[in-house]
Amino acid sequence: MPATDDSPSTPRPGDSYVQSFARGLQVIRSFDAQAPRQTLSAVAARTGLARAAARRILLTLQALGYVDGDGKLYWLTPRILDLGYAYLSSMPMWNVAEPVMEQLAEQVKESCSAAVLDGADIVYVLRVSTRKIMRNALGIGSRLPAACTSMGRMLLAALPDDEVLARLRAGPLEPRTRHTLVDPQAVLAKVQQARRQGWCLVNQELEEGLVSMAAPIVNRAGRTIAAINVSGQVNRTAPRTMQEAMLQPLLATAAEISRRLPAA
Repeated sequence: MPATDDSPSTPRPGDSYVQSFARGLQVIRSFDAQAPRQTLSAVAARTGLARAAARRILLTLQALGYVDGDGKLYWLTPRILDLGYAYLSSMPMWNVAEPVMEQLAEQVKESCSAAVLDGADIVYVLRVSTRKIMRNALGIGSRLPAACTSMGRMLLAALPDDEVLARLRAGPLEPRTRHTLVDPQAVLAKVQQARRQGWCLVNQELEEGLVSMAAPIVNRAGRTIAAINVSGQVNRTAPRTMQEAMLQPLLATAAEISRRLPAA
């Protein structure tokens, strides 16, 4: 059974909390790249739900068209993308950002992405790719650890230090490469540096050979709401080269997107 948060501020059934809805989201999230098709027993095990509860939820999702099955296995249908599209379509900033990011990618000849912070992860919301630069191709909805990514550190920089540490300590910091910082205080120092200088460069901490540099997207209230980055291969674009050649275009692009954001 998954651990639960027993803090007084956590909503409970009967306290503006719809438990059945929360369980439905648990079932949806149980499907991923490691488990794209699951038996009822597997869904129950991954969610910590009783088989009967998991079955009711799966059948409900199937009736709504979000899940399909063959009597033994269940899987998500393309309709599930409607849920993510609802988020993207409700945020007009992505329509504003995409053409500006395309210009940046064309100018620097490197991929450009935008992401938002979700807990201790970043979630990709927009990507302009010039070439595949990672072993695992990234797309909208992809998640990566905030601690070892340039956009993640830039987004964490908008938070107070105590909250940054709380998010870093919520899960183990895993060594993705031999360069990855795994000590929360060391990561915090990099976050503080990003906060001071207004941009962040990460060299091969997420993946060997990958270098990236990020800047914040700021709304009219001065709050960081997203980050954009440029990324490339270190054997083609060394960190110093990236900083010297691409920092100013990156900052100018971030400022232009921020300027174009509609008033809240």
